[in-house]
This record gives sequence, C-alpha cells and structure tokens, in this order.
Amino acid sequence: MKILILGSGGREYSIARAILNENEAHELFFMPGNGATSSLGKNLNIKDYNDLALFAKESGIELTIVGPEAPLVDGVVDIFKSNNLVIFGPSKEAAQLEGSKVYMKNFLAKYNIPTARYIETASIEEAFKFTDKLQTPIVVKADGLCGGKGVIIALTHDEAKVAISEMLSGKSFGDAGKKVIVEEFLDGYELSMFAVCDGDDYILLPAAQDHKRVMDGDQGPNTGGMGAYAPTPLVDEELYQKVRDRIIRPTLDGMKMENAPFEGVLFIGIMVVNGEPITLEFNVRFGDPECEILMPLMTSSVSDMFYKAATNRLGEIKVEFSSQFAVGVVMASANYPYSNSTPAEIILDNVYHEEIEKYTHISYAGVSMIDDKLYADGGRVLVCVGLGDTIKEARDRAYMRCGQVHFAGKKLRTDIAYQALFKEVK
Repeated sequence: MKILILGSGGREYSIARAILNENEAHELFFMPGNGATSSLGKNLNIKDYNDLALFAKESGIELTIVGPEAPLVDGVVDIFKSNNLVIFGPSKEAAQLEGSKVYMKNFLAKYNIPTARYIETASIEEAFKFTDKLQTPIVVKADGLCGGKGVIIALTHDEAKVAISEMLSGKSFGDAGKKVIVEEFLDGYELSMFAVCDGDDYILLPAAQDHKRVMDGDQGPNTGGMGAYAPTPLVDEELYQKVRDRIIRPTLDGMKMENAPFEGVLFIGIMVVNGEPITLEFNVRFGDPECEILMPLMTSSVSDMFYKAATNRLGEIKVEFSSQFAVGVVMASANYPYSNSTPAEIILDNVYHEEIEKYTHISYAGVSMIDDKLYADGGRVLVCVGLGDTIKEARDRAYMRCGQVHFAGKKLRTDIAYQALFKEVK
C-alpha cells in the first residue's frame, strides 16, 4: 500500500515505523517529514494542500494519515475527500474540538459531558468577575491553537488576571488568545485517552499518562511532553466504561447532531476526581509522545486500523495490543522549551546488548540530515522507547537506550513513569 503521512515529528515517525514493522512492502511518503523519516520513505516538499492532493491522486496514494493538528484545523481532510482520496482525520468543522477551546467547552456543556466549571469570553471585565468567584489555582486558556502552550495554571487571582489581560490583548498568543476560557482547577490525576473513530464506531486504546513539566518532580514550565508510559495501572475497567459511556459515546452522537461526524483520533485529556472522569480538553490527533508508546504496543495491523477508520468500517476489525508496557523518554535540546538551540550532531553508540536491541528503539522528531549525519535541530529531538513486562522493566530499558544517545546540550527527565512506579511499590 502507498501511504502518505503528514507531519514531521516523533508521532509521525512512530506511525511509519509501526506500519513498516507489520509489512516492509508498504511504500511511505512524508510531508514534510524529518531528517530520519527519509530512511523510512520519501520526504516531500509540497506545502499547498491542493497540490498535495493532486500529487496523491497522480501517485496512487491509497491512504493519507494526518499527524499534527494544524493541517486538520486548516481543512486538509476536506480537500482530500473532495478529490475522492482516502484520508484519516477529522473534517475542518469537526477539528474545531481542538481548534477552538470555546467551541469545545460549549460542546461539552451542550451535550452534558462532564467538564470543569468555566466561562468563555472576550471581555476582560467578565473574565475578572468570574475569576474572583473561583478558588485558586485557576486555569486560563487561549481559545485557538498555541502549539500546546496556551494553558496557564495561575496560583493566585492576580496571576490569573495578568494571564487573562495578556491573552486578550494579543500579547501572549496573538489572535489565538483574543477569546479566553477561565475555569476551575480540578484536583486529581491526569490521563490521556485516545479513541480511534470512524464517525459511528470507535476503538478505545490503552490509557497513557504523560509528563508535561520540563524538570523532574513535575517542576518548571509546561512543554509539549517530556515522556509518557502506557498502559497506566491508574485505570481499571470501571473507569474505562465511564469514559466510554459519559464522554466518547455522547461526543460521537453529539458531533453527528452538529452535522460534523467525528472521524480520526479523539484525544481526551481527563482529570480523575474521586474516581470520576472529568474532561479537561479534546485534541483531534494523537498526542506526542503518547503516540510513540502506543504504536509499538499494537499487535494487530496498524495500517488496517487507519484505513478502516478512514473508510467508516471500524466495525469490521478487532484491534489488539501486547500485554507489555511501554515507556518513552524524550530527549530535548539544551534550551527547550525556552528558546532555539544550535544544531548539534547526534552520536549513537553501537548496540551490543541483546536486551537493548530487542526491547528498545528510537523515534526521531526534531532532527535533520546533513552530509549523511543526523543533527538535533532543537526542541524535542527524539524519544527513546522501552518495552517490558512491567513498567519498571520498560522504564529501565528506555533509560538504557538514552545512555547510548549523545548530542551537545541533551536534556531529559530522569523520573518518567514515577506515578505508576510509586503505585506499584505501594
């Protein structure tokens, strides 16, 4: 099968890797890809979506998979479908579940899906008035896409008001912050859940937990994600069923009623409060680095799952997963997430240890290839993934792989999966 993957990060690399692991005969194309995806397929430089759809038609592309949120919000799925191409992802209208936090919160309220108490407004006076009614901490969110950085957790009322002022003035996030959400802070533990949807049916993948803060012990600013693990022992079948019944099913039914059937990945950010799942946010694509740990756990066909979802035929297949655990540790550049870093050559030790060879791998993200050498371009550079029969075994193996990767200024957390390991010890 000829498959086109849109995106350039570790998420797209890991999807491609999983597809090739099931069948090396698949022919892969990436737009734009990164310095390492060129070893898995062909990188393209076709930025216009209409031109890209034309390329897909002329080249016999049988399936397109959209990785990041921006092309989805921009309507790439609508363009490809208008050209009778099979593409995995939500329409432009359905992608508003991530593209507009105001749309998402109002949707949750309309269809009685559990979420935090909130106000959405462009009025600084209204925002301040609602803020004064809340206990601290207080959550302030910009309406539009901010690359995963448009959420502020304010520890004081004054801090919340500064965040509101800077968003509404355009100082913080430009036009993305011209409308804001102010909501109550929920005290519990966070989970990432992913439902692969075809508009009617869905498949719920194993729950994951990621680590947003840049430093150990969940200290420092939020990032796009410094590591993740799955499945998490913090979820039992009762909680899965609550998510199915209270969040996923009413969301799919509601989107059909809105004449925007949801097809693609519904990424549900959940806060579990006293055993009850509360929806923090929706995204309309796989999380990164969660995708890097979910893909290697799949034992059934990855390409078939994407194809059946894109053709409204999920009911025909059964998606199966390994009984193992996966842990992913992000290696980032020196200045992440504050500023760009100087490109640095990546040196990989030769792998002689059978355990590392068999149970670990690297998913590449912010890298470029120059004169046949791989360079860290900045941001999140790569993810070292370990598999094991326990979370500890998977975690230890992931860090063993980290020890074999070298580049100037490399940064990583040393406590990925600590929540689950603490629970195991107890």
